[in-house]
Amino acid sequence: MTTILAAGDHFVRSSLFTDRLRPVAPDATFRELTLPWPVEPFGAVAEVHEASGTEDQLIEALDGVDICVTQMAPLTERVLDASPGLRLFCVGRGGPVNANLAAATRHGVAVTFAPGRNAAATAEHTVALMLAAARRVPAAHQDLTAGVWRGDYYRYDSVGPELEGSTVGIVGHGAVGSRVARIVRGFGARVLVADPYADAADLAPADRVDLPELMRRSSFVTVHARATPKTEGLLSRELIGLMPPGGVLVNCARGSLLDYDAVCDALDEGRLFGAAFDVFPEEPLPAGSRLRRTPNVVMTPHLAGAGKQTAHNASALVAGEVARFLAGRAPAHCANPEVLRTRS
Repeated sequence: MTTILAAGDHFVRSSLFTDRLRPVAPDATFRELTLPWPVEPFGAVAEVHEASGTEDQLIEALDGVDICVTQMAPLTERVLDASPGLRLFCVGRGGPVNANLAAATRHGVAVTFAPGRNAAATAEHTVALMLAAARRVPAAHQDLTAGVWRGDYYRYDSVGPELEGSTVGIVGHGAVGSRVARIVRGFGARVLVADPYADAADLAPADRVDLPELMRRSSFVTVHARATPKTEGLLSRELIGLMPPGGVLVNCARGSLLDYDAVCDALDEGRLFGAAFDVFPEEPLPAGSRLRRTPNVVMTPHLAGAGKQTAHNASALVAGEVARFLAGRAPAHCANPEVLRTRS
């Protein structure tokens, strides 16, 4: 008898996992654990990142469990040592940063992930932030609710760029970036892409350019690269300084990808018109953050991927991996495929 732990949270609920899993694992026994994210921010747990809950919680819940499905549960060396029966750990997010892959491999545990589960939501949020920053939506709303009619926002020197007829530079043309490209083309924008790994056939009608050229030519720049040691500080002060006057910069990927102080300087000096961020170098945003006092910065608290379809996508992708695993087939998205080769 297979025992499955659904370690959900307050976004991808445990019940969403189990509802999807019951048809593909009708003979399994199910347990549920609710982790505190996003009521409590995720963070580092032992050696893994962006996790929720504690090692002790998970160790207790995994007693006798064969398969764990989750978004945020921490799969650490200690957890693995205490869970000898675990065979499969399914992470319902784009990357299994909350899993120690090296340790999982040593323990013979396959780790899967769910690429693209929040791509549509993040792309929509990205474009919403572009428009909000370019049209001063949050500031105008706050002024109006305070009883201030800001007609001066209509002055030529106070208005921002329009998407139609503008060039939008997209850094990273994966699941999210490619969707942003499709959306902004619908607004009548031209698209440039900086992504050395993208298939040229998938870019059309966008043009692939190097990153400095993209920054020089784009009135809007949006970042959709993965956070890796190589991409840390990808948009440096020098590159941000290449943007045309009056441009708008958006980041819904990860806070490590750009120099936020350089953006604040460009906004304070009037070189950029606006910026919009869903992610930050430190989360939650510290009370003393310079971003709180820099003009025309639009911010949301790391919720670009928040959409009901995203939660359902995550549970569906996880259920598919469990179904393949139980049928003796390889998972579609395994982060440590050497485990599968060892078993075969």
